[in-house]
Amino acid sequence: MTTAPYQQHQYTSPIPVRRAHLGDALASEWTKIRSVRSTMWTLGVMILLMVGVGLLSVVAINATDTDLGDESVLSLGFNGVLLGSICVVTLGVLTISSEYGTGMIRTTLTACPSRSRVLAAKAIVFFALILLVTAVTAGLVAVAQTALVDSGTATGEEWLRATVGAGLFTAVLGLLALAVGALVRHSAGAITIMIGVMLLPLVAGIFMSSLPKVQEFLFQYSLPSLLIAFYSDSGLIEGGPHGWTPLWILCGITAVALAGAALATERRDV
Repeated sequence: MTTAPYQQHQYTSPIPVRRAHLGDALASEWTKIRSVRSTMWTLGVMILLMVGVGLLSVVAINATDTDLGDESVLSLGFNGVLLGSICVVTLGVLTISSEYGTGMIRTTLTACPSRSRVLAAKAIVFFALILLVTAVTAGLVAVAQTALVDSGTATGEEWLRATVGAGLFTAVLGLLALAVGALVRHSAGAITIMIGVMLLPLVAGIFMSSLPKVQEFLFQYSLPSLLIAFYSDSGLIEGGPHGWTPLWILCGITAVALAGAALATERRDV
């Protein structure tokens, strides 16, 4: 009696199988960032701050009969954007550090072993979301301020910087926070570092009157001063960067931080 040789049958999935790509990682990160409550809370508070502070500045100008002269009313948008950027920094850190805190990052990297792809997807989704929300909110505030305050006529470039430019500046600042979150991997620590980066140089400069060169540098290149200069022709003091230059400076710093975050993500264990 003979038996038929054992035949091994390979299972074929009815679901089409393909290689994962960046689009899949983007879809995953978009699902994450829109489904967690921290995104809604931080962006909601940011919008309230930008709108509320923007309109309060208009009320203050009208109540005191302050004459802005030839200066555009769009410069008043600085106050709301600066406060709102604190919310963006917080969200930027939480976008990646929260996964390290809960251990969810292991599941993420199991589904997508390419760590650089995960970091890139997080950065792209976060940048696009912040750019859109901030630019739209800043645009609405700018329209309201222009309608309520009689001041010098804003040029097209000033409108571009006050809307799309403000969105770009804030989104790049958020990417810097995301990079710091990837390096530190601890939410409270990374947020504290970013708040220090934003405020410490300006505060330190106040107490460095004995070192005028250092004080001048800190006043010119602190983040609040860069944002002020982005809205006008000068920062806290004369001689610093202005126009679009503050954005390029911030982009350079953020690019270095992201490169370090990518290197650390590839080499460090989770």
